[in-house]
Amino acid sequence: MQLFDVYPLFDIAIDKGKGCRVWDDNGQEYLDLYGGHAVISIGHAHPHYVEAISNQVAKLGFYSNSVQNPLQKQLAARLGKACGYDDYQLFLINSGAEANENALKLASFYNGRTRILSAEKAFHGRTSLAVEATNNPKIIAPINNNGHVTYLPLNDIKPWEEEIQKGDVCAVILECIQGVGGIRIADKTFLQSLRNLCNAHNTILIFDEIQCGYGRSGKFFAHQHAGVQPDIITVAKGICNGFPMGGVLISPRFEPVYGQLGTTFGGNHLGCAGALAVLDVIEEEHLVENAAKVGQFLLDTLTAEMKAGNLPHVVDVRGQGLMIGIELDIPYKEPRTRLIKEQHCFTGCSGTNVIRLLPPLCLSMEEAQMFIDKLKAVL
Repeated sequence: MQLFDVYPLFDIAIDKGKGCRVWDDNGQEYLDLYGGHAVISIGHAHPHYVEAISNQVAKLGFYSNSVQNPLQKQLAARLGKACGYDDYQLFLINSGAEANENALKLASFYNGRTRILSAEKAFHGRTSLAVEATNNPKIIAPINNNGHVTYLPLNDIKPWEEEIQKGDVCAVILECIQGVGGIRIADKTFLQSLRNLCNAHNTILIFDEIQCGYGRSGKFFAHQHAGVQPDIITVAKGICNGFPMGGVLISPRFEPVYGQLGTTFGGNHLGCAGALAVLDVIEEEHLVENAAKVGQFLLDTLTAEMKAGNLPHVVDVRGQGLMIGIELDIPYKEPRTRLIKEQHCFTGCSGTNVIRLLPPLCLSMEEAQMFIDKLKAVL
């Protein structure tokens, strides 16, 4: 049997990692500005994380959600304290797409509606309703194209207002920083206006913090830059530093009903142990603050180099914290490939011409400067 070929792959096999560095099976070292697609939050192979995972799997890796799991309650309490939402409730699942599926399902149970508003260039997952809320017809199968979703332009409040005022919108789902969409940031006034509109028309406001959350933007959640509080927050990626886990943070307006939501693997003992270790490291090593500081250095320095003419083909640099887009006037494919093959540096990408930076939150100033030097050498 062969693998079902769904990804174009570089001819590189990563064998191990440490912090913001990874090594292939030939021993070649790479600087990691990709973080396994924003998944590696506290760095590769962090010793505290490794110890927590190892100790837990030696004790108990899994038992079903039919019995008490004290680790789940510990994680809910710790996460509430870390993000400032102590009064929210946590539902643990396995991935970002699953988090968004459950968030939208919960919203529809709440107000009985079926219409969803999503942003142009949005990405919310590849399953069922999550993929229908994703603005990419190439990945929406006919069976998923059920007319539930209207896509509207980011930061233009007028069409959102017109749709929400119809009174039949179940939920608004939004990335406060679009990742796949090219690192587009939702404006503060836009988010505040959405909150007011949703309040006025009993529409549920869902913020997808799967990529931009968990400290990446320089605050625990990206929407906190705007001072807006949603009804539901979805998380995944950085929550467990590589172990598959997702979560739905649910405001007090929702009351749980047995049987509406459920999961087999979600919130298992091994994942909870890893997620608790992630929160330990984020707090003890001040990684949210580091993301803000190092991210600002990258934004400022890349912008200055662009304006000075030292980064040919770069036409824009944008982002928050350690979620940065470098827009080119040429396709990203050649410079990104050269970064990997010649400069031994991994980055992500968006669209056709944006290099996307999603490094571990422990990226140092020295490593940030190292990336800038590598980018200049390529361009």
